Amino acid sequence: MAGTASRTRYAVVGGGIIGAAVARRLLELRPDAHVTLLEKEDRLAAHQTGRNSGVVHAGLYYQPGSLKATLCRRGVGLLEEFCAEKGLPYDEIGKVLVALDAEEEQRLGAIAERARANGVPGIRIIDRAELRELEPHVTGIAGLHSPSTAIVDYVAVTRELAADAQARGALVRTGFPVTAIQHTTGGTDEEVVLRGASGEEVVADRVLLCAGLHVDRLATLAGDVDAPRIVPFRGEYYALSPEKRKLVNGLVYPVPDPRYPFLGVHLTPRVDGEVLVGPNAVLALAREGYTWRTVSPADLVDIVRYAGFRRFARQHWRTGIGEMRGSLSKRAFTAAARRYVPELTVDDLVPSTAGIRAQALEADGGLVDDFRITQKGAVVAVRNAPSPAATSSLAIAEHLVDVVLADGAASAA
Repeated sequence: MAGTASRTRYAVVGGGIIGAAVARRLLELRPDAHVTLLEKEDRLAAHQTGRNSGVVHAGLYYQPGSLKATLCRRGVGLLEEFCAEKGLPYDEIGKVLVALDAEEEQRLGAIAERARANGVPGIRIIDRAELRELEPHVTGIAGLHSPSTAIVDYVAVTRELAADAQARGALVRTGFPVTAIQHTTGGTDEEVVLRGASGEEVVADRVLLCAGLHVDRLATLAGDVDAPRIVPFRGEYYALSPEKRKLVNGLVYPVPDPRYPFLGVHLTPRVDGEVLVGPNAVLALAREGYTWRTVSPADLVDIVRYAGFRRFARQHWRTGIGEMRGSLSKRAFTAAARRYVPELTVDDLVPSTAGIRAQALEADGGLVDDFRITQKGAVVAVRNAPSPAATSSLAIAEHLVDVVLADGAASAA
């Protein structure tokens, strides 16, 4: 039997919300296990978890029956329960998709049908008058209202998840960047050695890679398949000046265009009272390139050499130019927001945060749309977990731990 007769050793790599949720879930189901959570930064939730908008997605867009759809809806309930248990804010402020023209209005019906198939409560299509009642300062000819869409503080959620895991016996090690993964044999069972930058080692019987921006590289170190690969897209935000925050009551979103891979600028109130405007989506010049000044030649070469990215770029270069224009021009960024809230001016937007979307691309240039999990021996990797991954995090943890425990049971048999 792996490890000792009573304590299987699990290593979870990545201290974002998914990694913390996985560590907690492992010990919920296997309280006698030895669980180590490894994070390369000096704190948890340093990257995607700590740099997103804080939206709890209701499940409007996702293909019914997909992992995104099922885990998002399951995750919403689990997240709401967890926030109530821990006294964390969970505010159902609602969301409206705003149709600006007849073509967008036609698309609302299909979105509403998909949302209802996913079990999203309270979905309804509203006309111009109802839109003005909900959002008096927002222009549009129609909308789709999702009253149950909420906002939370995902960093606070991550800390509480990690604290729960620690209370159950997990070891949380920050400042541990994994630089090598080696499969070895311990007796009759496989072991995995994780090496850190300083030469330190963690030995585990099962490894779960939840490393977001770097998960493809770690999976490759473990001998997993090369594709899909992560391509980093930076999402830049402005925030409304405090005196203009009352211009929106809830979340104001565009109607998704199926021809384009990204959503476009929208307005997002946060639990701290701030209202974000954005994000755009521009290719980051480093995996952690939160500004134009952050450039990694190695990361850029890696991106450009990947045939999947080159094929993607050939297909979407016009969209990319438009996104770059918004990135480089505050006036252009403001114009995108003014399509929904005409009262906004350039002076109403102040610079805010930026995040990186770890988007997996197939070798043929296609975006990996659903969550993707792959496995190489004792190493299981979350290869694609963009939005709504934070919303779905507790459900992803359930699913991932089920995969790992089922594999362990099969191995033992």
